[in-house]
Amino acid sequence: MATRGKAGKLAQLLAERKPPAINAELWRELAATLAPISEGYLRRLLQSTGLPIAQPFGGVRQGSFEELEASLREIGEEYARSPEACRRAVIQAKDHARLVSRNEKVDPEKRKQKTEMVEWMLVWLENPGIFDTWVELRKQAIRFAEK
Repeated sequence: MATRGKAGKLAQLLAERKPPAINAELWRELAATLAPISEGYLRRLLQSTGLPIAQPFGGVRQGSFEELEASLREIGEEYARSPEACRRAVIQAKDHARLVSRNEKVDPEKRKQKTEMVEWMLVWLENPGIFDTWVELRKQAIRFAEK
């Protein structure tokens, strides 16, 4: 059974092109071809392909603090070239994490984790240039508090 809609069209486009990765040019082309499509939905569809996605289009990974840190650093490296796209990606991730952190149906430990992740993203949004230093200090503070 063929997949329909935007997911099916994306699968067809990628099968025809066979890109090794999703770069900025291909992202923009796919977004235009699949329009109207939200960045978040396009990102989820592309993530499901397993193809590497250039930042900031790959978005903020929130599976762990290590993934969060790595993806925020990667997006920070792209900030000078594409500040609006970088900020949008981080804002979308922050909003998602905030929703999870406030959802009473979610495990309390997961909610606590997402609350902390929101703080990391707020620092990044306030000043991406200080994030690397701040996150190292934050990790030290967390380790100290655990002792």
